[in-house]
Amino acid sequence: MLAIKQLPLIGAKRTTDETLFSLIAKDIEIQGYSVRPTALPEELVLSLSCYLQTVKAEKFKTAGVGRGDEYLENEFVRTDEICWITGETEAGKKWLDWSSELQSFLNRRLFLGLFSFESHFSHYGPGDYYKRHYDAFKGEVNRILSIVVYFNKGWINADGGELVLYKDDYDKDGIKVSPLLGTIVTFLSEEFPHEVLAANRDRYSIAGWFRVNASVTDRVDPPL
Repeated sequence: MLAIKQLPLIGAKRTTDETLFSLIAKDIEIQGYSVRPTALPEELVLSLSCYLQTVKAEKFKTAGVGRGDEYLENEFVRTDEICWITGETEAGKKWLDWSSELQSFLNRRLFLGLFSFESHFSHYGPGDYYKRHYDAFKGEVNRILSIVVYFNKGWINADGGELVLYKDDYDKDGIKVSPLLGTIVTFLSEEFPHEVLAANRDRYSIAGWFRVNASVTDRVDPPL
Protein backbone atom coordinates (compact mmCIF):
# COMPACT_ATOMS: atom_id res chain seq x y z
CA MET A 1 0.00 0.00 0.00
CA LEU A 2 1.24 3.51 -0.81
CA ALA A 3 2.69 5.18 2.27
CA ILE A 4 0.65 8.25 3.21
CA LYS A 5 1.59 10.98 5.67
CA GLN A 6 -1.33 12.78 7.32
CA LEU A 7 -0.98 16.49 8.01
CA PRO A 8 -3.33 18.51 10.25
CA LEU A 9 -5.71 21.18 8.92
CA ILE A 10 -4.84 24.64 10.22
CA GLY A 11 -7.37 27.35 10.92
CA ALA A 12 -9.66 27.18 7.89
CA LYS A 13 -13.40 27.27 8.41
CA ARG A 14 -14.87 23.86 7.65
CA THR A 15 -17.34 23.95 4.78
CA THR A 16 -19.67 21.16 3.67
CA ASP A 17 -17.20 20.20 0.94
CA GLU A 18 -14.31 20.15 3.40
CA THR A 19 -16.26 17.79 5.63
CA LEU A 20 -16.78 15.47 2.65
CA PHE A 21 -13.13 15.85 1.62
CA SER A 22 -12.07 14.96 5.17
CA LEU A 23 -14.13 11.76 5.08
CA ILE A 24 -12.62 10.79 1.72
CA ALA A 25 -9.11 11.50 3.02
CA LYS A 26 -9.69 9.41 6.14
CA ASP A 27 -10.98 6.49 4.04
CA ILE A 28 -7.94 6.64 1.75
CA GLU A 29 -5.54 6.85 4.67
CA ILE A 30 -7.07 3.84 6.42
CA GLN A 31 -7.96 1.51 3.54
CA GLY A 32 -6.74 3.06 0.28
CA TYR A 33 -10.23 3.60 -1.15
CA SER A 34 -13.42 5.47 -0.37
CA VAL A 35 -17.06 4.85 -1.31
CA ARG A 36 -19.39 7.71 -0.43
CA PRO A 37 -22.97 7.03 -1.60
CA THR A 38 -24.91 10.03 -2.97
CA ALA A 39 -22.31 12.42 -1.51
CA LEU A 40 -21.54 14.71 -4.47
CA PRO A 41 -22.93 18.21 -3.72
CA GLU A 42 -26.50 18.55 -4.99
CA GLU A 43 -25.80 21.67 -7.07
CA LEU A 44 -22.95 19.93 -8.87
CA VAL A 45 -25.03 16.78 -9.44
CA LEU A 46 -27.83 18.86 -10.96
CA SER A 47 -25.49 20.87 -13.20
CA LEU A 48 -23.68 17.81 -14.56
CA SER A 49 -26.86 15.76 -14.92
CA CYS A 50 -28.56 18.54 -16.91
CA TYR A 51 -25.51 18.91 -19.12
CA LEU A 52 -25.39 15.17 -19.83
CA GLN A 53 -28.98 15.34 -21.07
CA THR A 54 -27.92 17.90 -23.70
CA VAL A 55 -24.71 16.25 -24.96
CA LYS A 56 -25.10 15.01 -28.50
CA ALA A 57 -24.29 11.36 -29.12
CA GLU A 58 -21.52 12.20 -31.60
CA LYS A 59 -19.50 13.88 -28.85
CA PHE A 60 -18.98 10.46 -27.25
CA LYS A 61 -16.22 8.40 -28.85
CA THR A 62 -15.45 4.71 -28.47
CA ALA A 63 -13.10 4.31 -25.53
CA GLY A 64 -9.74 2.59 -25.79
CA VAL A 65 -6.75 1.63 -23.68
CA GLY A 66 -3.37 3.34 -23.42
CA ARG A 67 -2.58 6.93 -24.38
CA GLY A 68 -0.74 8.82 -27.11
CA ASP A 69 0.88 6.57 -29.71
CA GLU A 70 -0.04 3.52 -27.62
CA TYR A 71 -3.80 4.23 -27.65
CA LEU A 72 -5.89 1.38 -29.04
CA GLU A 73 -9.58 0.58 -29.22
CA ASN A 74 -10.06 -2.87 -27.73
CA GLU A 75 -13.59 -4.27 -27.45
CA PHE A 76 -12.26 -7.32 -25.60
CA VAL A 77 -11.31 -5.01 -22.71
CA ARG A 78 -13.98 -2.30 -22.84
CA THR A 79 -16.99 -1.23 -24.88
CA ASP A 80 -17.99 2.11 -23.32
CA GLU A 81 -17.94 5.57 -24.89
CA ILE A 82 -16.23 8.65 -23.47
CA CYS A 83 -16.28 12.43 -23.79
CA TRP A 84 -13.32 14.33 -22.29
CA ILE A 85 -14.07 17.23 -19.94
CA THR A 86 -12.18 20.39 -20.90
CA GLY A 87 -13.89 23.03 -18.81
CA GLU A 88 -15.33 24.82 -21.84
CA THR A 89 -18.89 24.44 -20.50
CA GLU A 90 -20.25 25.83 -17.24
CA ALA A 91 -20.94 22.31 -15.92
CA GLY A 92 -17.47 21.11 -16.88
CA LYS A 93 -15.85 24.12 -15.23
CA LYS A 94 -17.81 23.54 -12.01
CA TRP A 95 -16.63 19.91 -11.97
CA LEU A 96 -12.99 20.84 -12.58
CA ASP A 97 -13.14 23.56 -9.90
CA TRP A 98 -14.56 21.08 -7.37
CA SER A 99 -11.94 18.49 -8.32
CA SER A 100 -9.22 21.11 -7.91
CA GLU A 101 -10.48 21.85 -4.39
CA LEU A 102 -10.41 18.14 -3.58
CA GLN A 103 -6.88 17.89 -5.00
CA SER A 104 -5.66 20.78 -2.84
CA PHE A 105 -7.30 19.34 0.27
CA LEU A 106 -5.80 15.87 -0.23
CA ASN A 107 -2.37 17.36 -0.85
CA ARG A 108 -2.61 19.28 2.41
CA ARG A 109 -4.07 16.43 4.41
CA LEU A 110 -2.29 13.39 2.93
CA PHE A 111 0.77 14.95 1.27
CA LEU A 112 0.12 13.05 -2.00
CA GLY A 113 1.82 15.52 -4.35
CA LEU A 114 -1.09 15.51 -6.81
CA PHE A 115 -0.12 17.80 -9.70
CA SER A 116 -2.79 17.63 -12.40
CA PHE A 117 -6.20 16.16 -13.16
CA GLU A 118 -7.88 14.67 -16.22
CA SER A 119 -11.41 13.30 -16.54
CA HIS A 120 -14.13 12.29 -18.96
CA PHE A 121 -17.80 11.44 -19.06
CA SER A 122 -18.47 7.74 -19.63
CA HIS A 123 -21.53 6.21 -21.24
CA TYR A 124 -22.23 2.49 -20.93
CA GLY A 125 -25.12 1.31 -23.08
CA PRO A 126 -27.00 -1.95 -22.40
CA GLY A 127 -24.46 -4.80 -22.45
CA ASP A 128 -21.38 -2.54 -22.23
CA TYR A 129 -18.57 -3.38 -19.80
CA TYR A 130 -14.95 -2.69 -18.83
CA LYS A 131 -13.02 -5.80 -17.84
CA ARG A 132 -10.74 -6.08 -14.82
CA HIS A 133 -7.78 -3.71 -15.04
CA TYR A 134 -5.55 -1.27 -13.17
CA ASP A 135 -5.62 2.49 -13.78
CA ALA A 136 -1.85 2.61 -13.29
CA PHE A 137 0.96 0.11 -12.93
CA LYS A 138 3.44 0.11 -10.05
CA GLY A 139 6.57 2.11 -10.75
CA GLU A 140 5.15 4.21 -13.58
CA VAL A 141 4.48 7.12 -11.19
CA ASN A 142 1.72 8.78 -13.21
CA ARG A 143 -1.87 8.27 -12.10
CA ILE A 144 -1.96 8.29 -8.30
CA LEU A 145 -5.62 8.61 -7.35
CA SER A 146 -8.71 7.60 -9.34
CA ILE A 147 -12.18 9.08 -8.86
CA VAL A 148 -15.55 8.00 -10.25
CA VAL A 149 -18.92 9.70 -9.77
CA TYR A 150 -22.32 8.54 -11.03
CA PHE A 151 -25.37 10.18 -12.62
CA ASN A 152 -28.05 7.49 -12.73
CA LYS A 153 -31.46 8.03 -11.16
CA GLY A 154 -33.48 5.16 -9.77
CA TRP A 155 -30.78 2.54 -10.31
CA ILE A 156 -31.73 -0.92 -8.99
CA ASN A 157 -29.81 -4.18 -8.64
CA ALA A 158 -31.42 -5.64 -11.77
CA ASP A 159 -29.85 -2.83 -13.81
CA GLY A 160 -26.38 -4.32 -13.27
CA GLY A 161 -23.45 -2.07 -14.22
CA GLU A 162 -21.74 -2.22 -10.82
CA LEU A 163 -18.17 -1.14 -10.29
CA VAL A 164 -16.27 -4.01 -8.66
CA LEU A 165 -13.24 -2.90 -6.69
CA TYR A 166 -10.78 -5.70 -5.84
CA LYS A 167 -8.37 -5.42 -2.93
CA ASP A 168 -5.57 -7.22 -4.79
CA ASP A 169 -4.86 -9.65 -7.64
CA TYR A 170 -6.07 -12.59 -5.55
CA ASP A 171 -9.42 -11.11 -4.53
CA LYS A 172 -12.18 -12.96 -6.41
CA ASP A 173 -15.23 -11.30 -4.85
CA GLY A 174 -14.43 -7.61 -4.65
CA ILE A 175 -16.55 -4.76 -3.37
CA LYS A 176 -19.55 -4.01 -5.57
CA VAL A 177 -20.65 -0.38 -5.92
CA SER A 178 -24.01 0.42 -7.47
CA PRO A 179 -23.77 3.47 -9.80
CA LEU A 180 -26.34 5.52 -7.90
CA LEU A 181 -26.77 9.22 -8.61
CA GLY A 182 -24.14 11.30 -6.78
CA THR A 183 -22.07 8.40 -5.42
CA ILE A 184 -18.32 9.12 -5.25
CA VAL A 185 -15.65 6.41 -5.41
CA THR A 186 -11.95 7.22 -4.96
CA PHE A 187 -9.04 4.79 -4.76
CA LEU A 188 -5.27 4.57 -5.13
CA SER A 189 -4.74 3.90 -8.82
CA GLU A 190 -1.84 1.46 -8.47
CA GLU A 191 -3.36 -0.59 -5.69
CA PHE A 192 -6.82 -1.71 -6.79
CA PRO A 193 -7.74 -3.72 -9.88
CA HIS A 194 -11.37 -3.08 -10.81
CA GLU A 195 -13.99 -3.67 -13.48
CA VAL A 196 -17.40 -2.46 -14.62
CA LEU A 197 -19.99 -5.19 -15.02
CA ALA A 198 -22.32 -5.15 -18.00
CA ALA A 199 -25.19 -2.71 -17.60
CA ASN A 200 -28.79 -3.46 -18.57
CA ARG A 201 -29.68 0.18 -19.20
CA ASP A 202 -27.83 3.38 -20.10
CA ARG A 203 -25.30 4.22 -17.41
CA TYR A 204 -23.50 7.57 -17.04
CA SER A 205 -20.51 8.52 -14.92
CA ILE A 206 -17.36 10.60 -14.75
CA ALA A 207 -13.99 8.88 -14.44
CA GLY A 208 -10.97 10.96 -13.47
CA TRP A 209 -7.36 10.65 -12.40
CA PHE A 210 -5.11 12.83 -10.28
CA ARG A 211 -1.53 12.65 -11.51
CA VAL A 212 1.91 13.61 -10.23
CA ASN A 213 4.41 15.64 -12.22
CA ALA A 214 6.64 13.00 -13.85
CA SER A 215 8.25 15.31 -16.41
CA VAL A 216 11.88 14.81 -17.41
CA THR A 217 14.22 16.90 -19.54
CA ASP A 218 12.97 15.73 -22.95
CA ARG A 219 9.40 14.70 -22.07
CA VAL A 220 6.46 16.47 -20.45
CA ASP A 221 4.26 14.25 -18.27
CA PRO A 222 1.39 14.81 -17.83
CA PRO A 223 1.22 15.88 -21.50
CA LEU A 224 -0.16 19.35 -22.26
